[in-house]
Amino acid sequence: MTGHEPSREQQRVAVVGGGLAGLTAALRLADAGRPVLLLEAGAKLGGLTHSFRRGELDVDNGQHVFLRCCEAYLRLLDRLGVRDQVTIQPRLDVPVRAPGMRPGRLRRNRLPAPLHLGGSLLRYPMLSPADRLRAVSGALAMRRLRAEDPAIDGVGFGDWLDRHGQNQRTVAALWDLFTVATLNLPAEAASLTMAAKVFQTGLLSHAAAGDIGWSLIPLQQLHAEPAARELHRAGAEIRTRSRVTELVRDGSGWLLRDSAGHADRVGQVVLAVPPEQAERLLPAGTAGLPAGWSARLGSSPIVNVHLVYDRQVLTEPFLAGVHSPVQWLFDRTRQSGLADGQYLAISLSAAAELIDTRTAGIRDRVLPALAELLPATRTARLVDFFVTRERHATFRAAPCSGRFRPPADAGLPGLALAGAWTATGWPATMESAVLSGESAANLLLAGDSTGSAGHGSRYDHVAASRYDLDPSTGLAGAELERNAT
Repeated sequence: MTGHEPSREQQRVAVVGGGLAGLTAALRLADAGRPVLLLEAGAKLGGLTHSFRRGELDVDNGQHVFLRCCEAYLRLLDRLGVRDQVTIQPRLDVPVRAPGMRPGRLRRNRLPAPLHLGGSLLRYPMLSPADRLRAVSGALAMRRLRAEDPAIDGVGFGDWLDRHGQNQRTVAALWDLFTVATLNLPAEAASLTMAAKVFQTGLLSHAAAGDIGWSLIPLQQLHAEPAARELHRAGAEIRTRSRVTELVRDGSGWLLRDSAGHADRVGQVVLAVPPEQAERLLPAGTAGLPAGWSARLGSSPIVNVHLVYDRQVLTEPFLAGVHSPVQWLFDRTRQSGLADGQYLAISLSAAAELIDTRTAGIRDRVLPALAELLPATRTARLVDFFVTRERHATFRAAPCSGRFRPPADAGLPGLALAGAWTATGWPATMESAVLSGESAANLLLAGDSTGSAGHGSRYDHVAASRYDLDPSTGLAGAELERNAT
């Protein structure tokens, strides 16, 4: 070794946080030949996409889906060798039910965007004919919106919908159906910037972009376990139950101390932890953020209701509810390993009113509502009922939230930020988490703290890529090769 070559300690990168953002960053750095130390505060990797055992069931902490336009997330699955363990709809198709109304569907046809949803909207039974026309008009206005304009970060989505002729019926039966699920807030409380990202990229940019995908196996087997195998294969060190309590500049590198008493000196750091922990560890004023920025960014909770029946009560992979406490309902039987009966999971987003409600109270609220949407549950025997809660599931995607989302570039040499809450251009989704991990790793690999090598800008990922569709199937070309899913 010559005097100009960095030592292994100087080359080593600490990735703090073992969620999707941290795993993505660690893999990219390890693939580039960098010595990686991955530090995770919990007992296992996976972050907000983890699984646990309940009796004979494999249970995900919550239902996570993705869209065909989530290219970074799909790249991660390819890197982990698990792309065949997810499925994507051939065409967007959302069964919708409401109490006392005939079932409806929101699904795309073979026409290009935005015509791909026109026929479905014009037949949507949850809205009157006049309201359907309002909804189509609102969708066209949304498509024309300049989502990359930073000025709209302070605009409320609910206010924008009101100005564009959307009444309470269209908001409740259509707009909130997707806003609550993707932004973890109702339209009245959400940022127009974040709503525009969801609707423009996911539903209005390209016909295939919004096709819904989900895992066929527990999330622990989809993300954490294969990531750990790949990282070990690349020579990375993984340390769980290692909560970093101190991060300080140490000469040309960094010194980290954790709650177990370890002290590690490294050349670079990816900080992929929740925002409140990031603020505790970062020097004041990092990335130009004001004091108390994590509290001002805030969070929004999700409550997940898990039900096991003695027989099949749902014949679709999932359905959405409107005018009902039941928001999105998923069949989790295959993923859980249940041998007899059916396991369902209800995802209740924007759950501030429910997060502290006792399980018995949630049961009293959910079961009658579910029976209205799914009459088969009235005669089936409920074998098990339990609730999981994520108090800080996502950042609060409210107006002005963009100013509290830092880029990958922390403004300090050798330090990059990652997490779905950073400035990826996406709301707090798996896609956002993976994008942030890629950006952080790219920044450090370039040895550049100016942000030019990564994806530091809020709007770097606003535009979706093009989808070359096969006219006979409506599938993107990449999916034709993997049509087994």
